[in-house]
Amino acid sequence: MVFSQEMLTMYGVELVKTLYMTLASTAIAYLIGLPIGVLLIVTDKGRHPFIRFLNALIGLPVNFLRSIPFLILMIALFPFTALIIGTTIGPNAAIVALVVGSAPFIARLVESSLREVDSGVIEAAQSMGASTAQIVRKVLLPEALPSLIVGATIAVTTILSYSAMAGILGAGGLGDVAIRYGLYRYDTPTMLVTLVLLVLLVQTMQEAGMKLAKIVDRRIN
Repeated sequence: MVFSQEMLTMYGVELVKTLYMTLASTAIAYLIGLPIGVLLIVTDKGRHPFIRFLNALIGLPVNFLRSIPFLILMIALFPFTALIIGTTIGPNAAIVALVVGSAPFIARLVESSLREVDSGVIEAAQSMGASTAQIVRKVLLPEALPSLIVGATIAVTTILSYSAMAGILGAGGLGDVAIRYGLYRYDTPTMLVTLVLLVLLVQTMQEAGMKLAKIVDRRIN
């Protein structure tokens, strides 16, 4: 039965695994992707040849990793994942691939958000003698905060979809339920319940992110 006590328990356990993989991966990926996105902006259009070289050097692996489909990347990372955590299956193994796959995407989201900041505000800070670090900390990041939150909402829902794909390789979560029951057992009702849970999860995250972005947007308030 699709709504038996055993199935309901399974939905709950796998939902927790999905949330764990998604939120942990997003947090770690932002610790990596946020500073990379800032560096991409800071080194962009630099006059010194070394600055331009640094920008290209940072952008190369970002573009390279973004070009690889996540499922292929996850398989290619098996040796690295096994080296880091000692296994290639389970939620923790999926987190390694999710971080590697999503950090470059987050870096570009951050870069795009920072580019939206009015150049006049930056020039005003420069005219007052603000250093690059001060401009980043006190101008770029605060001014771009609403856009950064919207970007984070996009990132977390994208990582959620990646975590569903990770179920193919034994990572667990709702994606694994859909594959085991929907694909291998032709259990359409169970797959539909899993699909509804994933859609509700995505919609909840999107609504929460958009509301938070509106709250911190000073242009609206």
